[in-house]
Amino acid sequence: MADFTIYLGNKNYSSWSLRPWLALKQTGAEFEEVVIPLSEGTTRGTILRHSPSGKVPALKHKDLTIWDSLAICEYLAEIFPEAKLWPADAAARATARAVSAEMHSGFAALRNHLPMNVRSAFPNRGVTPDVQADINRLTAIWRDCRKRFGAGGAFLFGAFSNADAMYAPVVSRFRTYRIELDEVTQAYVDAVWTLPALQEWAIAAGNEPMIIEGAEF
Repeated sequence: MADFTIYLGNKNYSSWSLRPWLALKQTGAEFEEVVIPLSEGTTRGTILRHSPSGKVPALKHKDLTIWDSLAICEYLAEIFPEAKLWPADAAARATARAVSAEMHSGFAALRNHLPMNVRSAFPNRGVTPDVQADINRLTAIWRDCRKRFGAGGAFLFGAFSNADAMYAPVVSRFRTYRIELDEVTQAYVDAVWTLPALQEWAIAAGNEPMIIEGAEF
């Protein structure tokens, strides 16, 4: 039996679940995963058996439970230093943590108006001014990180890091809603989307039978 179990929501819709799952895949550790269908009558009771917040994701490592996406990513970086989930350079690492925290707490308009739906395409969904403001800030972050820290690879800080895991659901959203991007940000979207781990997630999302009506248009 694996030492790690991660509890997730539907892979098609649960952006918060995707983030630490990608980080966990990056470590190379063996783990078990449990997908708990969201928006059903039994959802909260089931989640509460594994997560004290009543929300997913949650990571169980032996006798320890960590809930919250960013907290899980931080924990994985600590116990798997060889995975290099944060940049080695202090300035890059501080910036990576700052942009990850901004993703964690911000961009409400984008979250609400453009929910994650990995397997679908909604190219004609109107972008409100508030959503466009979020898009503008997101792409500014990506361009800045790529310019300042991205010389060593295709990701925000060169090599894949927790910051890329935090922004992966936005990459999925930009594909679903066919958001027009500049050349630099489109190249970043393509790099994240073609990650084998993200492709594995997308295939699983496409095979899920569950439907959440509020995320279908």
